[in-house]
Amino acid sequence: MCGIVGAVSRSGAVLEGLLDGLRKLEYRGYDSCGVAMFDPGLANGAVQIRRKVGRLTELEKLLADGALGAARAGIGHTRWATHGKPSDENAHPHTDGSGRMALVHNGIIENYLELRAELTADGAVFRSETDTEVLTHLVGRELARGKSLLDAVRASLRRVQGYYAIAVMALENGPDGKAAARLVCARQGPPLVVAATPEIGLCGSDVLALLKYTRDVVFVEDGDIVELAPGRIAITDFDGKAVARPVRHVDWDEEAASKGGFPHHMLKEIHEQPDVLARTAFDRILQVEGDVDFEGAGFDDARLRAIERIQVVACGTALHAGMIGKYLIENLAGVAVDCDFASEFRYREPVLAPRSAVLAISQSGETADTLAAMRLARERGLAPLSICNVQGSTVVRESEGVILTHAGPEIGVASTKAFVAQVIASYLLAVRLGRARGKLSVEQGRELLDELRRLRPRLEGLITEKTVERVRSIAVKHLKAKGFFFLGRGVNFPVALEGALKLKEISYVHAEGYAAGEMKHGPIALIEPGMPIVVINSPGRVADKVRSNIEQVKARGGHVISIGADEQSHALADESIPVPASSEWLSPLLNVVPLQLFAYHHALARGCDIDKPRNLAKSVTVE
Repeated sequence: MCGIVGAVSRSGAVLEGLLDGLRKLEYRGYDSCGVAMFDPGLANGAVQIRRKVGRLTELEKLLADGALGAARAGIGHTRWATHGKPSDENAHPHTDGSGRMALVHNGIIENYLELRAELTADGAVFRSETDTEVLTHLVGRELARGKSLLDAVRASLRRVQGYYAIAVMALENGPDGKAAARLVCARQGPPLVVAATPEIGLCGSDVLALLKYTRDVVFVEDGDIVELAPGRIAITDFDGKAVARPVRHVDWDEEAASKGGFPHHMLKEIHEQPDVLARTAFDRILQVEGDVDFEGAGFDDARLRAIERIQVVACGTALHAGMIGKYLIENLAGVAVDCDFASEFRYREPVLAPRSAVLAISQSGETADTLAAMRLARERGLAPLSICNVQGSTVVRESEGVILTHAGPEIGVASTKAFVAQVIASYLLAVRLGRARGKLSVEQGRELLDELRRLRPRLEGLITEKTVERVRSIAVKHLKAKGFFFLGRGVNFPVALEGALKLKEISYVHAEGYAAGEMKHGPIALIEPGMPIVVINSPGRVADKVRSNIEQVKARGGHVISIGADEQSHALADESIPVPASSEWLSPLLNVVPLQLFAYHHALARGCDIDKPRNLAKSVTVE
């Protein structure tokens, strides 16, 4: 969702650093952007605001005169509209009109209408349709009453119902009577990260926004209010009590978040997947023991033997990974698994079996629905486990056992390498569960882990020029198709769902993923001559069933595109994209790569904004 950056420097200019941070946050999705800057030399000693609907390039045009280039403090924002249409007026930062403060916000103020009426009656003049401006006037009113910025923010947040991450900059007169900028931020829900070096204090919605300055960061937690200054991070709670949060070192660097010579982040991230396999799996494999060793607590034999059922909660691509995990864990470990859309789970009254664990799967670790579902399950007595990519994220901090995927930063909004990492982590978890519970022998564990080790060169073989060109030619051939069906069975049914989702996300083409065996229970009515039907099939217990489904599609004139390692399916199909053979349980990791490439090249040929598809955000941190 929205992206926040903030900086206050001892002596150096911060504008370019803020803009660089906002560029790093573009992946989150946005429709407008802006900055608020302060320097004693600026006009009238006031906070200066520049904001614009559209991309950052439009904001940069407003800043091209260099008037704010020397500012030593500022906040910035990329907005994804929730209250009020995308416009210059609704863009952040917002101010109370005093010229002495500005605020940026990610989240939703649920009682904003009530507060807006109160503030209007008190003389406040609103200039936007946003809920955020209510919070701006609340803070401004407290400042006008003589409170410090920290106390004004604390008092204002007590009035607010909802969830938020905010950064507020205000001017306070020092002992010499000169105005100086203060920076305060707070969190209740959406992510926020802070850092300080001797020269600068920083905040951002994502670690990526801070990497230009430091890799030592502090993850702000719910209920924290933070004062930032060069060399200083002071965290308190709502009652003013000091709170200690650890400084964490992040291994990512700026190069890891760049395109690395590829035209799009998504294509780079597809090509990174063989390395992601190695980072997620190889140093955890105990080959002699036929077992897996996860760092941290939560996955020892005693704990895993006590688990009789696992409840997976996730959203979007992560849910598809969890659905594959269900097949893996039930078949390899003999533990029952339920999968739920996190957004549905949190709003029903789930009946949860005793001796269960909840497994939250999230790339960012900040997905609002997933986090809320995990918390609900934990309140009902389930042990919280997670699969996540971001060390220090909220999901990670609130879990008793964590499998970090080590996929590195994923910038493309349409998830690719994070999905592969989540499936690999699920496979490792299934083996660990199977060994801990005695379902798998040492020999069986070794065989399963050997298969995983052998997968890397097979993944590399899928992103060679020959295969990529084959996928591209098929994708371009079907540019005018009005819709696609993706069909799969067994462990590859979720792969069909994922292939359809990727195409929808970045090509804006209707695509439907379906369990192939369910096709004749309704969807077959939609098949007409020439309609592209993507069928995923690999050798395994349901391969012959899928071939039967291909015959049914062909009998009705559907144009079959076969993906997988089943040669008989390719012989039946109109077009095919073969993948290397593997075990049935690892086949989803190979089969998904051509689907990712298909979506990429289809979107590229349609001229779509691949890394930043319309209406989407990378990390969905609000409902």
